[in-house]
Amino acid sequence: MNADVLRAAYEAFAGVVRPLGDEESWRPTGCAVRDPVFHCAGGARRALVALHTPAAGPPDRDAVTYWRDWAPDPAGAANGRRWNRVSAGMFLDFRQLRDLYLETTAATVNAAADARPDLRVATPGHVLTAGDLMLTLAVEATVHHLALSTDLPEAVGPSPAGLAAVRATLDGLLGRPVPLDWSDEHYARAATGPTPLTDRERLVLGADADRFPLFN
Repeated sequence: MNADVLRAAYEAFAGVVRPLGDEESWRPTGCAVRDPVFHCAGGARRALVALHTPAAGPPDRDAVTYWRDWAPDPAGAANGRRWNRVSAGMFLDFRQLRDLYLETTAATVNAAADARPDLRVATPGHVLTAGDLMLTLAVEATVHHLALSTDLPEAVGPSPAGLAAVRATLDGLLGRPVPLDWSDEHYARAATGPTPLTDRERLVLGADADRFPLFN
């Protein structure tokens, strides 16, 4: 069930967040640790609203096509990073942000477990089924978790279920299974921006190489 995938993704991310202290929260991971924690807490809050906001119209996105709106946008990405950094930095102690994340994601998991997967829900700009919304949240949490675990070597990695959801989403965006012997982790990094393609990988991907990152 998609609710189980979401639970696994959020619980794995929580395993990274829970033991961190305030000093560790400023460690760089491409950005400060605080930034993706705040971002994912916001995603969980958005999901709580969506799961309690039935939509009248038909879905216009699914778990894959939802991400097609997230095309590379350097200016927008920079503004988003700045907003997250300022907002996350306003917490005087990381424990406040950590507890916000843990409480919000736990509530979201409970709401997802109670929701019918075919329930049509409204999320900013789109209508999805609740089941597809859950998968987008699992993908979001897993991608950010992977970024954290890359620069926090002591951290446990993302859940296998979350990584499988990321691979399925990326293959869906690509329009075919990726023709490279990539692990789930490498595929996620290469397809969302942090890891650039090598010349050999570009050769194998052909024209699709210019579509990377598939979203970021």
